[in-house]
Amino acid sequence: MSAVALSRAGLWSYAALALPLAMAALPVYVHVPKLYADDLGLSLGLVGGILLAARLLDAVQDPLLGWWSDRAAGTGGGRQRFVVAALPLLGLGVLGLFNPPVLGAGALAVWLAGCLVVVYLGFSMASISYYALGAELSADYHERTRVTAARGSLAVAGVLVAAALPALLAGGQPEAAGLRGFSLLFVPVLLVGAGLMLFGTPRPPQAAAAPVGLRDSLAGPLANGGFRWLVAVFVVSGVASAIPATLILFYVQDVLGRSDLNGVFLGLYFLFGAAGMPLWVAAARRLGKKGAWLASMAMSIVAFASAFALGPGDAVAFGLVCALSGIAYGAELALPASILADVADRDRAAAPPDGAYFGLWQFTEKLNLALAAGLALPVLGALGYQPGSPQGAMGTLSFMYAAAPCALKLVAVGLLWAAPIERLRWQPNVYPGVSSP
Repeated sequence: MSAVALSRAGLWSYAALALPLAMAALPVYVHVPKLYADDLGLSLGLVGGILLAARLLDAVQDPLLGWWSDRAAGTGGGRQRFVVAALPLLGLGVLGLFNPPVLGAGALAVWLAGCLVVVYLGFSMASISYYALGAELSADYHERTRVTAARGSLAVAGVLVAAALPALLAGGQPEAAGLRGFSLLFVPVLLVGAGLMLFGTPRPPQAAAAPVGLRDSLAGPLANGGFRWLVAVFVVSGVASAIPATLILFYVQDVLGRSDLNGVFLGLYFLFGAAGMPLWVAAARRLGKKGAWLASMAMSIVAFASAFALGPGDAVAFGLVCALSGIAYGAELALPASILADVADRDRAAAPPDGAYFGLWQFTEKLNLALAAGLALPVLGALGYQPGSPQGAMGTLSFMYAAAPCALKLVAVGLLWAAPIERLRWQPNVYPGVSSP
């Protein structure tokens, strides 16, 4: 790998694919349940069961896809060929998901399950190889953060586009019409983003390593002490971030009483997340990636501690919370994946391992979301909270939305403080065969 800085054109060409990938993710998670349950008449329990099964399959397949991507990395076309193979699956899956034919309930359920499997397979195939390619673009410690920050900025832009576009395209018609229009527009955006990435990104040297078996592919990252530390931090910090994301609409409705501002609060969060990217790139250069990540966690704790004290009508104060926590969220997009590329250097001299690392990493991301929903919602129910009932929300909901994430972030701070991951900057002998950045 080269330690030379990427040109601006090469950097943003690589980052371009992040926008359509993020565009695909949000509607699948947010709009599919309502579309198939409310608009198309499937039972909520059936839709929930199909979504759960598809997501479990999606999470389990990630390490396998990472291993497969590593095998492709040493062949003609490398990881780019793996991304190309994923694009038809993702594009056709999104089209099918939001343009279902007129079917009976049983056939419609099969259609939903099939489309979800295709979408998740295409998305995971593309994203794992895409992230692994980003880790291989440069061996430079700071350049890696520049790559992940650019990718994260366009991912946030994709989320914002996906959040606004269906309603705009609906033009006052039912939501299903806007989603159909969104799916038709998504395909050309996907092709443009993929084209820029494939033809504008410098190609890293191909690794000429012997194929690695699936068991060894999974065992390699897990045997890496730096990776185990990083995953431990990421799980605790990720769950702490995912709990407010799961509960924000309930909090705005029943604590603040301002559901009319949902879009404003979400927009502030993502806009400040994108705006914070240059801040964290600069902070990583000055403090190191570990120091910058610790600073972002402290910022997040301050933000959510403030949210715990809010009550009805505190919309302006919560807007400030969204802005501050959004800036901290920018670090979660830019820094952990950059550190992961450093940690993977332990194995890179012997084999192209990035697919295995990012396959397990993506599995961990999905686990964080599942744990957040699986912990927060049942605990709220056990404490007596009922959505739409402000009575008691100030205690139970505020605690779960704001105080519990602060406690988890404090645990993550302790873990990150103890983690030896920053040693890669100044100890070239930590991982034999890898030179110091």
